Amino acid sequence: MSELDPVIHAQARLRVVASLSALGDGDRIAFPRLQELLAMTAGNLSVHLRKLEDAGYVEISKTHRGRTPATLIRLSRRGRLAFEEYTEAICTLLDPALPKEQL
Repeated sequence: MSELDPVIHAQARLRVVASLSALGDGDRIAFPRLQELLAMTAGNLSVHLRKLEDAGYVEISKTHRGRTPATLIRLSRRGRLAFEEYTEAICTLLDPALPKEQL
């Protein structure tokens, strides 16, 4: 049986990774927009992004839009692969309990 990635498995980080995986490969999202989508506090989101960044699953870039600082986030290739492996592991766990057409 496949192991579930403990970095992704935490509920908040799973929500972050799932949201970022919906972006196109290489697309980025601004920190405030991700915070709004996930209804998380800035501090809570920052903590989880740091864990994901430390694991190499997200890439965070700081830039400016005019004079305003902007933090942009994207799922790295490693993060995308880790999320794919995570979803496969979940499906493997559920496989005996559900008919294939429901997965």
